[in-house]
Amino acid sequence: MRIESLHVGMTVRHPQYGQGAVKAISEHSVEVAFEGGRRTVDPATSGLAPDSAQAAITSLEKPLSTLISEVVLSAIDRLGLGAADDVVEQLGARWHGGKLVLHPADPALQTKEVPLEVFFHKIVMMRNNFRVLEQKINGNEKLTDGEKVELQQYISRCYGSFTTFNLLFRNNGADADS
Repeated sequence: MRIESLHVGMTVRHPQYGQGAVKAISEHSVEVAFEGGRRTVDPATSGLAPDSAQAAITSLEKPLSTLISEVVLSAIDRLGLGAADDVVEQLGARWHGGKLVLHPADPALQTKEVPLEVFFHKIVMMRNNFRVLEQKINGNEKLTDGEKVELQQYISRCYGSFTTFNLLFRNNGADADS
């Protein structure tokens, strides 16, 4: 592996020491924190390799801003964080133009009305934020597996509560609008 392709914080794999993180880079060697301790190795001769897939863009044939925009849009789509119009399209047709009406127990207080499109958008955004939170918990290196399982239980309960609102979705088996 060439020393130029390394950076501090990068996760690497060594044939003898296993997985580690690059902590420092000098002219001909790198210091890597492995599970068994820190080691200084020569990346060119030690068999050091990146621990995950790497990409190199050598001849960019489109503007960098276009490339970044495409990557961001792909990530937004994959995470389900589409625009508000995309969310409303998921709303069952029978609910379009509807409203959620909240009546307080005290008749002297004013009733609150919320357009169903706004309410639906907020429910979908909460669901998407829980998905991102779940990914961050599962990918967190500082949490133990036990802590991840404990936090995951709370998220699962929240997902369970969201099933209350399944009737709002267009593609729900109980909805005749699909």
